[in-house]
Amino acid sequence: MIDVKSLSKSYGDFKALDSLDIHIKQGSVYGLLGPNGSGKTTLIKHLTGIYKNESGSIAIDGKSVFDNPETKSKIVYISDDLFFFSQYSIKEMASFYASMFPGWSWERFNTLKQVFPIDIKRRVVKLSKGMQKQVAFWLGISAKPKVMILDEPVDGLDPVMRKKVWNLILQDVSEYGTTVLVSSHNLRELEDICDHVGILYQGKMMVERELDNMKSDIHKLQLAYSGNTPDNLFKDGEVLHRTQNGSVLQLIVRGNKDAIVSHVKSTNPVVMDILPLSLEEIFIYELGGKGYEIENILI
Repeated sequence: MIDVKSLSKSYGDFKALDSLDIHIKQGSVYGLLGPNGSGKTTLIKHLTGIYKNESGSIAIDGKSVFDNPETKSKIVYISDDLFFFSQYSIKEMASFYASMFPGWSWERFNTLKQVFPIDIKRRVVKLSKGMQKQVAFWLGISAKPKVMILDEPVDGLDPVMRKKVWNLILQDVSEYGTTVLVSSHNLRELEDICDHVGILYQGKMMVERELDNMKSDIHKLQLAYSGNTPDNLFKDGEVLHRTQNGSVLQLIVRGNKDAIVSHVKSTNPVVMDILPLSLEEIFIYELGGKGYEIENILI
């Protein structure tokens, strides 16, 4: 559905994207992760046709995006920095969207009044940021796009509204095969909605996998021994992170779960627990600490 091959973008001497490849299947929810400055927003601006690619290729549904109104009419882009025409009411913005998106549904727009209880006669720019974000989703979902690209999408929404918005989007993914790319620093929220994850660092794709497969390769172990902790508990390169608090040793280990468990049992620990690993932990340890080094700092 979305294919990016060898995409590069530079700002002077700074390379924001470096021969980037990304592949997103139709009907999936793809979480785009990365530290600040990793190239997420630059990638999104290429996907939405705001930037022209300097090299490489970008295709959505097999067609280019830049300077292609037909492809752009299938994409809804909701960013953290919203824009609405200054004099337009919600109803006038809806009429504008209806003229731009061939999939627009007035029936859906009217039905969604129950979810977004805002007077359609109100000028959008006079609303609070949270209400403007509701309007953006109201219009975007009513457009029935094939692709939704979301950049920090639910900032400013209260928890109840966030859940309503995600339920609506996931409903469209399930029923209409809508493809969603979402970039957010709220990894706990992404963990609940994404089926695929890509981690960007310095303009390159470090990891791109199904979330379930990613979780199956990295494990958190909590161990305790009656005496000293065995030397060389794992071979070099397998342990991504190690902390010890008293007699309790906590390890983040990459590898086959059965092989890891078998090896640890052979060292006769008094306690051995395998703990659930969060997406946030996967993100930090897949990067190997790059950009996220955690050190003890004395001030």
